[in-house]
Parts: sequence; C-alpha cells; structure tokens
Amino acid sequence: MPDFGLEHAAGGLVAGVDEAGRGPLAGPVMAGCVLFFAAPDAELAVMLDDSKRLSPAQRQFAHDALWAAARAGVLRAAVGAASATEIAQRNILGATHLAMSRAVARLGLRPDLVLVDGNRAPPLTVPVRCVIGGDGISLSIAAASILAKVTRDRCMARLGARWPAYGFARHQGYPTAAHRAALAQTGPCAHHRRGFAPVDAAWAAQGSA
Repeated sequence: MPDFGLEHAAGGLVAGVDEAGRGPLAGPVMAGCVLFFAAPDAELAVMLDDSKRLSPAQRQFAHDALWAAARAGVLRAAVGAASATEIAQRNILGATHLAMSRAVARLGLRPDLVLVDGNRAPPLTVPVRCVIGGDGISLSIAAASILAKVTRDRCMARLGARWPAYGFARHQGYPTAAHRAALAQTGPCAHHRRGFAPVDAAWAAQGSA
C-alpha cells in the first residue's frame, strides 16, 4: 500500500502527479495532481491506492473524498488534459507531459517538489522526481491516479453519449475487440487519435472507400 514516506522525507510542499489514458485509441489523456499539506488521516489514506487496483466503486468513493478534502483545505487537487488533436501533434508522451504540466499549473500554488509516476519527467518549472510504480508507493501519486482515472472515465462516458456507435462508456477508448470492430465498420470520429495504427488504418480505409 502507498504511504507518505517520500513526501515526509522531502519536506515542504510535495505534489504527486499521475496520468490516465495513454493506451486508448480515442479520447484525451488526463493527468491528476494532488498536494497534501500534511499526511492524510487514516480514514482517507486507506482509500488510496493505484487506481488500477481499485474497483470503479472504490475509485469513485475515493475521488469524492479527495475533492471533499480539497474543499476543506486539507489538500490541493487539480486535473489537466491533452486532447486527441494534441496527442496527434505532440505524440502520446509529449501530450501526457502537457496534461501533467496543466494539472500542476492548476494547483494554484507552486510545489517545492513534484513526484511523477514513471521514469520520464515532464518539463515543469519546479523540481521533479520520477518514481517507478509511484502510484503504489506514494499516497500523493495514488490520489492523483484516482482523480485522473475517474475524470477520464466520466469524459469518455460523455463522448459515448455523443458517439454511441463506438461504446466509449464501456471500454473508455481502449482497443478492445468491440472498439476495433466499431472503428472498422463506422470509421474514426474526431476524438480518435491519429498516429495510433488502428486509427490510421481506419482513416486510410475510409479514404479509399
């Protein structure tokens, strides 16, 4: 389970950052950023883990608890995104870093250190430390992963209502068999990511039809 050890050892204002949605064929990539002013109490901390280890209901409950804590002044939280167009322009790594930069900028204060899940640091104007597997190590990163995942899933549900042929609400844009079949049958929409092979192939097939 993640804990507050990295944050405590660093001292000062330490934010955690994580992303959701690097692998899908459609939709934005999302990043969360969470800065605890002190170690979260046990009631909140026990809810936090790598978002992939939590059920949808657990993620939703933790997401709501984090925003309630933010309203109470216990922490600062923010979410940033990069669109499918920006992913095509910058590639997925560049767009992920853009979303992370936007999330940090929206905190409303300058962290002394940002802990980022993974091994590639975004180009921030504050010190950054990469933490491989950070969403299972740091409570701040785990909290950020939950905000990013829940926010992105909600976004894909909204896109699913606008583009029902693809089933975005069921698979969140990931390359499931059903999504690939819908992509081949219907062709891509504006929220599909150019530069991803199945999407580019669908665009090519549509152009030759």
